[in-house]
Formats: sequence, C-alpha cells, structure tokens
Amino acid sequence: MRTLSITRPDDWHVHLRDNDVLAHTVPASAKHFARALIMPNLQPALTTLDAINAYRDRILSAIDSSPNFTPYMTLYLNETVSPNDLLTVATHPYILGAKLYPAGATTNSEQGVQSIRALYPLFEIMQACDLVLQVHGEVTHGDIFEREALFIDTQLAPLVRDFPKLRIVLEHISTRTAVEFVTQAPNTVAATITPHHLLFNRNQLLAGGIRPHYYCLPILKHELDQRALQQAAMSGNSKFFAGTDSAPHVKANKESACGCAGVYSAPYALAMYAQVFEQLDSLSKLNAFMSQFGANFYHLPILHEKIELINEPQVIPQALAFGHDFVVPLAAGSTLQWSIRESN
Repeated sequence: MRTLSITRPDDWHVHLRDNDVLAHTVPASAKHFARALIMPNLQPALTTLDAINAYRDRILSAIDSSPNFTPYMTLYLNETVSPNDLLTVATHPYILGAKLYPAGATTNSEQGVQSIRALYPLFEIMQACDLVLQVHGEVTHGDIFEREALFIDTQLAPLVRDFPKLRIVLEHISTRTAVEFVTQAPNTVAATITPHHLLFNRNQLLAGGIRPHYYCLPILKHELDQRALQQAAMSGNSKFFAGTDSAPHVKANKESACGCAGVYSAPYALAMYAQVFEQLDSLSKLNAFMSQFGANFYHLPILHEKIELINEPQVIPQALAFGHDFVVPLAAGSTLQWSIRESN
C-alpha cells in the first residue's frame, strides 16, 4: 500500500458556522488541519474585536481530541468598522486580517461592503499594520459566470494598484481570468483554491439534473477554467495555496426551492486534494500547496508535525450529523482513492 507523508496542512479559508454545529465542524477541520482561517460571516457579522474573541472562545471550547489545532480569525470589513477597530485588531496575533464581502455576493454577506472606495482609509491602516485583506471576488450584478472576472477588472485591479504594499488573498478563485491575474500580479497578491473547484465544473452541477450539493459561490465554471485552476495548483507557484471554503448548510436548506450556496468538504478535503494531485501526476507538489505556501504568505512558521495519507479507498457517506440536523457532504456517495491514517 502506497503512503504519502506531508506536513500537517493548513486551511486558509473555512466556515465553521456557530453554536451547536461547532461540535461537528470544529473537530472535522481539526482532525486533519493544523491551522485554519475562520471566516467571519455569521449573523450578526464579526465586525468588532469583542465579537471575534467571543466566537473564537466558542471554537476553542469545541476542540476535542486535536489540541494542536489553531484557529486564526479575520474581521468582517464594512463601513461600520472604525480606524481604531483595525488598529486594535492589528495587536492580536491570532487575527490575521480583514475579510471583504461585496454586499449580497454570498451567504451572510448582507452586511458587506457597499463601496470599496469608501474603505480606502481602512486599507491604508491595513497596509501600514501589515494586515492581510481576504477578498470574496465577485460583483453582484450581471451573468453569474462572469462575476469574478468583472470584479477583478473593475474592483481588484484598482485596489492592487492603489495599495502596492497591502497583502491581498483572492479567495476561492474559480476562473482562468483569476489565475492569470494572480500570476501576473505583484507578490503581495495570492489566491486560495478549493478542492471542489479543482475536482468539478459546472457539468457536475447542472448536467443531467440540478445537484444542489454542488452549488457554491463562486459557482462552478467551465471545464477550461477548471483546467486553469488545476495547472495553477500543480505549478509550484507559491501564490496559490489551499483554502477549502468548506461551508455547510443543513440538508433541507440545500434541497429547497432556493437552495443555499456552499458545500461541506472539511472532513474529506485533504483526501480530495490528494486525489486531484494524483490524477495530474503531481503528488510531489501536494506538500508545498497544502502546508507551506499559505503559511509563508501569512508570515507564519512552517510546522514540523506530519500526517500520513494512505492509498486506500474510502466512500463519502450520504449524510453526516450536523447539530440537531444533517448535512450532505460534497460528493456524497462517491469513492476517494486516498484516506488519512488516523493516529491512535
């Protein structure tokens, strides 16, 4: 049986949700990931230091048998955030930056940014304090398959130009346009890539019937975009690294007349990444993508703890417990060729 040992990986974009479901989502991430950047789009959004600290305490209390798991936080950025808020946030080492959601772009983004230009004074502070700006890179108008490209052209490119020292992560990229932009941008710009955008395209979502558990934002794109993402992940370019964007919703809220955007991949994400890297004959590149490039960009140390993957098939279950309800994981019922050797 083939095995592969890598540094225990990091997840630089994950949604844990809140309250009773933390008992499921936190252990699911902590089981295989050493560090994770937790998204702040709760209701209400985490726009203050007190809200971040209270949420982080709830996360820490949900860690069970993985004491080495470190949750990092990010502030929900909008027009209510004051300069003093950001200056205070910058003094806390477990808060790595601030997240920009265009208002209405995705789940729980109603409190997002109405005008990026209005936040320029805050970007000045972030640049001076070396905080990282995480960006959901979609506009909220026009063809849904073009929204990422439009955002890059009209919003992100001017932002990169106007703040040359601001570190920016374009989250969960989904298009060839995004790959090309990040590749050509200054070294202050990086991107996370999800397992679902690497493994699937819009055929899996729409061909033969609508499959709501593959519905995410940014939406799955053309096969040519998928190939561009795969090439970026396998390239060894340190600007691209892992962020699962695992974002669970209960089964009923996905299988409805207006199903929620978001897929739940955290329990199987590492095996999913391994599968696509193997399919593209690039397993030797997996360690850097999962465990080094993101840490370097966030100015954090490379860890020494190892985790072992084994070439042993596992079937993703049809449903998982989720608080008092159930969640359907991404690619439920399918077989992954890699498993994780669990420590005793």
